[in-house]
Amino acid sequence: MRYIKRYTSEQARRLEIRPDITGWAQVNGRNALSLEDRFQVDVWYVDHQKLTFNIRILFKTLHKVVRREGISGKGHVTMEEFLGKQR
Repeated sequence: MRYIKRYTSEQARRLEIRPDITGWAQVNGRNALSLEDRFQVDVWYVDHQKLTFNIRILFKTLHKVVRREGISGKGHVTMEEFLGKQR
């Protein structure tokens, strides 16, 4: 929640939908993605979501969990703090 005030208007679009148990960013790099890339992936998902796509994400999530992929960002236990970079 502390990051919201740091979002650009484009980054804030990720809040147009309710969070789910997993997401497109989680199966496409998770914490290994830069925050800028993660915002782009989340906004892309907002524009392309549908039930069949969500089912695909769920199966991809199971695969990622079993393989333990994308858990840590480069040089971080999880990911770096978002400081509000502007695009």
